[in-house]
Amino acid sequence: MKKFLLVEPVAAIYSFASFLTIPLIQQYVYRRLWEEVNNSSFINNLNISHCEINESNPIYIKQQEVQQRASLLSMSLDLSGLIPSLVVALILVAYSDHRGRKAAILLPSIGALVSSCFCLAVSYFSLTLYLFFALSLIVGFLGSFATFLGGCFSYVADLCHDEKQRTLRIALIDMILGLGAGLAGLSSGYFLRELGFTWSFVITSLFHFSNIGYIVFCLEDTVKVSESQQKIFNIKDFKEIFFGVFLLFKTSSCRKRTVIILMLTAFMTYLFSNIGGGSLFTLYELDAPLCWDEVLIGWGASLSTLVFLTSFLGIYLFSCCLKDAYIVLIGIISWIGGIIMTAFATTTQTMFLVRLPFLFAIMPLPVLRSMMSKVVRDSEQGALFACIACLESLIGTFALISFNSIYAATVLWYPGFCFLLSAGLSVIPFSIVCLLICMGYQEKEYTTFVNTSEHTEDAVS
Repeated sequence: MKKFLLVEPVAAIYSFASFLTIPLIQQYVYRRLWEEVNNSSFINNLNISHCEINESNPIYIKQQEVQQRASLLSMSLDLSGLIPSLVVALILVAYSDHRGRKAAILLPSIGALVSSCFCLAVSYFSLTLYLFFALSLIVGFLGSFATFLGGCFSYVADLCHDEKQRTLRIALIDMILGLGAGLAGLSSGYFLRELGFTWSFVITSLFHFSNIGYIVFCLEDTVKVSESQQKIFNIKDFKEIFFGVFLLFKTSSCRKRTVIILMLTAFMTYLFSNIGGGSLFTLYELDAPLCWDEVLIGWGASLSTLVFLTSFLGIYLFSCCLKDAYIVLIGIISWIGGIIMTAFATTTQTMFLVRLPFLFAIMPLPVLRSMMSKVVRDSEQGALFACIACLESLIGTFALISFNSIYAATVLWYPGFCFLLSAGLSVIPFSIVCLLICMGYQEKEYTTFVNTSEHTEDAVS
């Protein structure tokens, strides 16, 4: 069978199926908790709202309790899968430098399939919600979303040696993931209303199963490994995996190490702000005074998809006349403006309009990934993206835990506080990028400097 050097279809299917599962799980948990707290069935009618807006009504207090319990349960689930996901992200993506990128893409896809099948069983048999803790551990050991991203970005980095092409190709992967997420968000409400939870999870399972088939039979690896190397895996290989990230920093020049650390810090602080603030949209929209149903939530998520498309177009256009650092600054300003507006959104119209300031909010993530990949050698791409994937998993989980905890503590007096906090934290990566610019960081000159110094080191060794 002919194989292809196209990882984009894998990213598209994986993102659609995974992001279709996320709002389904959130709403399933929310409805189960609603039934437990109120001792009544969840109202699902187009003409009847389940959301109480009168603060003097006892139902309103119970509604806030459901919000708090759903937020804390989400936090606990994220925490339970943290350690295995960190270890797997580090091993699989660094491993891909030596034994191929497909393992870092395949195992997370298998984990996503297991997750969908597990959710199918829970919804069909009405099993206890605490079984989701076991699911979190299993999925963590099979590979997390960060592991999948690390594998995809390493795969793309292997194919692209031109600097602008690499930036655009990494941005393209981010756009595909975002479009898949938006389409899934738009579809989730209709899937849920027409098919219910069980059949919706059946569909996501079929998507993941077909994706695994493509990876195994159609996707060609970018790292060529001989048959003898495939059969032998010893202690030396483990040392290379675990020390690859360490050596990436130890053997680098002081300037290169400083720049990578600053870029990593900017990337992670922005990711923390972005994931933390963005993760609360569904709970915020379910609560008073918005009281959105599943279809409105789906439409809101689909409008957020435009952010990925406009961010990709922004990168394509801005890269023609601006350096990467300035593109990152524009994206951070876009996020700060949108998230502040969200904190004060109290009507459906305003909540839809908050998507407009977010037009370029995704640009910093792919551009910072590309900036980091340009200052390391081709043989270090896996180690770099292993480091990014590991930190991404850690920061992503910590962001979800932190913001869900803060939201649970502040929802009674001001639900929009977390959005303002996200805006304030975004000042940190903005300042770091400004510092890089003030240091006189010139991308092309620095790339040349790095390559020259590294070749000299290799010649000496």
